[in-house]
Amino acid sequence: MADTSESELWRLDAAVLAVLIRDGEVSAREAVQSNLNRLDAVNPHINAIVVPMHAAALADADAADAARRRGEALGPLHGVPITVKINTDQAGWATDNGVAAFRNHVADLDDPAVAHLRRAGAVIIGRSNSPCFSMRWFTGNELYGETRNPWAMNRTPGGSSGGAAAATATGIGAIGQGNDIAGSVRYPAYCCGLVGLRPTLGRIPVCSTTMEGPVPLSAQFLSVHGPLTRSVQDCRLAFEVMARPHYLDPRVALIGRYPPSTRPRRAAWVANPAGFGAHVSVTESVRSAASRLKSAGYEVEECEPPQMGRLAQLWGEIAGPDTLAYLDPLIETYGDRFIKRSYALWRGAWPHKDPATTLNGLAERAKILEAWANFFERYDVVIMPISTEPPFEWGHDLRDQETTNRIIQAQRAMLAISVLGLPGLSVPTGVVNGLPTGVQIVAAPNREDLCFAAAEVIEVRNAIGVPIDPRSAIST
Repeated sequence: MADTSESELWRLDAAVLAVLIRDGEVSAREAVQSNLNRLDAVNPHINAIVVPMHAAALADADAADAARRRGEALGPLHGVPITVKINTDQAGWATDNGVAAFRNHVADLDDPAVAHLRRAGAVIIGRSNSPCFSMRWFTGNELYGETRNPWAMNRTPGGSSGGAAAATATGIGAIGQGNDIAGSVRYPAYCCGLVGLRPTLGRIPVCSTTMEGPVPLSAQFLSVHGPLTRSVQDCRLAFEVMARPHYLDPRVALIGRYPPSTRPRRAAWVANPAGFGAHVSVTESVRSAASRLKSAGYEVEECEPPQMGRLAQLWGEIAGPDTLAYLDPLIETYGDRFIKRSYALWRGAWPHKDPATTLNGLAERAKILEAWANFFERYDVVIMPISTEPPFEWGHDLRDQETTNRIIQAQRAMLAISVLGLPGLSVPTGVVNGLPTGVQIVAAPNREDLCFAAAEVIEVRNAIGVPIDPRSAIST
């Protein structure tokens, strides 16, 4: 038996737990039951898991234990408890996306990323909350209620994968599946003290059979799946499981490992992208991360990548006439009061444009990608903010147009990386005034390996202290 008692197996990382289960030191049922007990104890305080799956999870855990007894080949996540977001297809469960009218949209098939996680042996213990239509940097809806940040109940846990982040940060599942179109994995990871990966566009397959109609063109360029974890090691493991081809998304190809580089490792850093301002805790986090890389042997230089400000603007120009236009009638018809208010303010920042704006934006995107390709000829990674502000107070995005504009400006580094389709890894760097802080590590397309290598240097797991107990959350 491991040092951690059966009652506290929920504390363990996925990689550690998988080895214990594979070696027979603990059973999958013990691991899953421990996580379900943790869910029962803390979820009432944060409302992260809105569809608990106790019976189904225990049945899957028993099947996992039976497979081990039969001597079957075991996947890298065999018996490990995880969570899946309510906007992601999971066979036999509703993909409601936080929308009351969609509560009966039951999926017939697993989304490819979910299928890969289950094939690797993971056991799904619950479905995590999102905002209505998954289009806020805050997580709450009228169907399930608000998800709270386990560090500070009056701060956002991030969005739209805020339920996944709050659950993982408190020990409800070792891995939270999320997705990211404008920061929806990276920002919740930042707010909750986690590691969160937005992978290169096309690395992880995506498909929703419950979605009616075609997927908007801009969403195909902007939206990806990604994992949220409590350690870099687990994030790498989850990514390797999820980043495999699947017949439902033929765009994805398995990419082999890159040979080690013979040149010195080089990192750029920028603390205040486009010069619009950044909170002192953010700039210090970026400087600290750069310093750690320098101490580890990286050649480090302060250098801003091309056109950061323009890229943030391009997010609205690409998505506005296409993805947002697709959502306009859906939100008007089915949205709750929270999404209608926040979305109207988004529309104020990104007003209606002609569809040609999307095509022109995609063309401009390709040109800027060329400039970034040249940038990454010199640097392995660039360290930058996730948000240039600490986690916002709950409901901050519902106030007025000026506030929303400031929020969007603060999220410019996430928006820029979404536009380019590059890998962006959120990694915590410490705690400031009781709230976690962190940085975003960005690399060239398909070079998640470089992000993980830098993150392992920057990671300060002990200073973060996850999983945490939300019952002791601060009030700020």
